[in-house]
Amino acid sequence: MRHPRAYLDWNATAPLRIEAREAMIAAMEVVGNPSSVHGEGRKAKALIEKSRAQVADLVGCDPQDIAFTSTATEAAQMWFAGKDALNGAQIEHDAVIAQVEAAASAEIVPVDENGQIEWPKDQPLDTLQVANSETGVLQSVFKRRPVGMVDATQAVGKIPFNFSEAYAQSAICSGHKFGGPKGAAALILGKGVEIENALGGGQEMGRRSGTENVIGIAGFGAAAQAAKRDLEAGIWDEVEKLRNILEKALAESVKETIFVGNRSARLPNTSCFLTPGWKGETQVMQMDLAGFAVSAGSACSSGKVRASRVLRAMGFDDQEASCALRVSIGPETTEDQVLRFAEAWTSAHKRHAARK
Repeated sequence: MRHPRAYLDWNATAPLRIEAREAMIAAMEVVGNPSSVHGEGRKAKALIEKSRAQVADLVGCDPQDIAFTSTATEAAQMWFAGKDALNGAQIEHDAVIAQVEAAASAEIVPVDENGQIEWPKDQPLDTLQVANSETGVLQSVFKRRPVGMVDATQAVGKIPFNFSEAYAQSAICSGHKFGGPKGAAALILGKGVEIENALGGGQEMGRRSGTENVIGIAGFGAAAQAAKRDLEAGIWDEVEKLRNILEKALAESVKETIFVGNRSARLPNTSCFLTPGWKGETQVMQMDLAGFAVSAGSACSSGKVRASRVLRAMGFDDQEASCALRVSIGPETTEDQVLRFAEAWTSAHKRHAARK
């Protein structure tokens, strides 16, 4: 019996929620430009403000502290614009570490073997991720020390995140990571914190000029509302149980498997593991042919597959890092799917071992 494909790459992008789809379809019927003062324009503007309130409710901030953007990458670029001296950890997302490295004065923050930052407590951080997209490792120090920008992109919608509890000036998040559409994201600013006004029509309270993506923003807001409901219902606790079932099955079948970051608190849905000598790129292709969508790391590098910078920062050498595979699941994932994946992966490993 041939099973349908199983999507196990939620950290790359989550499937579009039905709530987001319905909100976007309804928004397509709204013809007005949200900057127009007539009735049609006011209706479009009302959709944006409704979504702003929904996203704010999920991330724990005032609606007026949110500026909608196209992506979290754009939000990060808006925040870092004009900053000449920056520090950040090597495990930060490409969109963030690239901004740090491009600064006139850049300092790279080390991490330990568990993916936790090692930085003097009396020194502020210019940027810090809440959750690593490849390993799922969580950083919690943004609640205890000054941070310029918190990258909450992978965390929002999967674990509780409250910006008002962060000791931070700003944060970024993206709707497609929790079931919204691609192309709708947000820059969150702390009270009294502003960025240089973007030239143009002055939309988004002067923070990001240009006609807003009303349809995408409507889907973003609806997904945020649904994501909060799932968090409060404990849905992601069930996802974590499935992740643990998967890791137990893999560990029992291939003893040399290394589970990256499992000594740290992690996202409930993420498992990054490696088997020395078996390339992650090869595993991705083999699992794809077997009907499973998984990843060898971050999916935000134009399809490139290379030894993970994150794993190298955690002490793995290039050869080990190139053997990593990431499985990231979600509320729609079933126990049957993770067990079938474990069986397919184990069979592929046996074939690999037989050829050595």
